[in-house]
Amino acid sequence: MRERIQMIIARYDEISAKLSDPKTAADNKLYAELMKEYKNLTPIVEMYNRYVGAEKSCLDAKALLDDITTEAELRELAELDYIENKALVEKCEEELKILLLPRDPDDDKSVIVEIRAGAGGEEAALFANSMFRMYSMYAARQGWKIDIMGANPTELGGYKEISFSVEGEGVYAKLKYESGVHRVQRVPETESQGRIQTSTVTVAVLPEVEDVDVNINPADLTVQTFRSSGAGGQHINKTESAVRIIHHPSGMIVECQEERSQMKNKEKALKMLYSRLYEAEKTARDNAIAEERRGQVGTGDRSERIRTYNFPQSRVTDHRIGLTLYKLDEMMNGGCDEIFEALRLAERTALLAKNEG
Repeated sequence: MRERIQMIIARYDEISAKLSDPKTAADNKLYAELMKEYKNLTPIVEMYNRYVGAEKSCLDAKALLDDITTEAELRELAELDYIENKALVEKCEEELKILLLPRDPDDDKSVIVEIRAGAGGEEAALFANSMFRMYSMYAARQGWKIDIMGANPTELGGYKEISFSVEGEGVYAKLKYESGVHRVQRVPETESQGRIQTSTVTVAVLPEVEDVDVNINPADLTVQTFRSSGAGGQHINKTESAVRIIHHPSGMIVECQEERSQMKNKEKALKMLYSRLYEAEKTARDNAIAEERRGQVGTGDRSERIRTYNFPQSRVTDHRIGLTLYKLDEMMNGGCDEIFEALRLAERTALLAKNEG
C-alpha cells in the first residue's frame, strides 16, 4: 500500500507543479483534466499525511513509555497519547484502503434520469412528479443544472414518464444508486375514505456520454419528425419539431419534443440514445454488473423495491442497506445526502471486503 501511495504522491506533486506553470494555464482543456486528477488524488494525499503524523506521534509516545527514566506524570500523558494515535493510525489505514479502491470511471459524469410511473395509476404518476421535484431540489443544493428532455404529463399534474439531464461535478457518483423501483405508501388526494395506497415508480440513472464513447452507424438510425403533443394552448407546435430516433440494431427508440427547435430536439434525443447504448454496452462487458443491474428497475410491481417512502409515518427505508430514517419531508425537499452517503459507504465497504477476501 505504501509503495502505491508513494507513486500517487509523486504524481500529485508533478500535477501541482504543472498547474502552477503558465503554459498549462493557457491550455484550458489540459488544465481542466489535470485539475480533475488533482482533486481526485487530494483526499488520498491528505489522509496519508494524517496517517504519517499519527504514526510518528504513536512512535514518539511509545519511546517515552519504553524509557524507564520517564516520570510518572509524563508516562501517563504518553500512554493516553499512544492509545489515541494508535486508534487514529488504524482508522486512517482503513480510510486509505477505501480511498485506494478503483474508482468508477463514470463517477465524474453528468447523467440522464428517467422516471416512469409503475403500479398505482394516477397516484404513481403523481409520485413520479414528487420524485422529479426531489431530485430537482437536491440538484439545486449541489449547484447542478437540470434540463427536461422529455415528459408525458397527466391531467392531474403527474407524469407517466419524465426524462431529464443533470449536469455538474460528480453527478453520477451520487445519483447512480437511485436506479430501481421506489415504492410509496400514502393516502392519495383522490381517496375520500383516507385509505393508504401503495404505488411505485421506476428510476433509471444513465451516465451521459460523448459520441466517442459509443460507436453509432448513422445508417442504423431512422429519424422521424412529428408535431409536439401537449396540454394545448399557445405552446403546441404547429410544425413538426418533435423528433423520434429508432436505433435498429438494439431496437431502442428515443424521442424528444421539449424544445421548439427540431435541431435541439434531435440533439437531446441523440444524447439519450448514446447514454442508453453506453449503459447497455457497459453492462454487457461486466457480468458482475449485469447481475446487479438485471434487477435494478424491474417491472414496477409493488413487491419489488429498493426504497419505500411511507408518508403516514414520515419514514423512508432503503431496503438494500436496511437503513430507515424518519426524515421523509426533509428528503422529499432535496435533503438526500444522508441516505446517498450511506449507500456510497456500503458499496465501498462491500468492495473492500471483496478485495480483502
